[in-house]
Amino acid sequence: MVRGKTELKLIENSKSRQVTLSKRRTGLLKKAFELSLLCDVEVGVIIFSPLGKVHEFASTRWAKARVRRAHGQARPGEQRA
Repeated sequence: MVRGKTELKLIENSKSRQVTLSKRRTGLLKKAFELSLLCDVEVGVIIFSPLGKVHEFASTRWAKARVRRAHGQARPGEQRA
């Protein structure tokens, strides 16, 4: 059985939208981890939520420093690439 494409549109209900964000964020971060592991690549993901929270994933220390620097949270002493 083939699943048809679903139309992507903004979820109007804010609670439903937040639940969907939480679930899809978890899935996206898991896929980023899997990609870094399976393909031996460096991966960095930054997600800015509508509530102002920042969620991130970085596969290595180097990538983590790049991710932090990308959204202005570099720690003192971190090397620039």
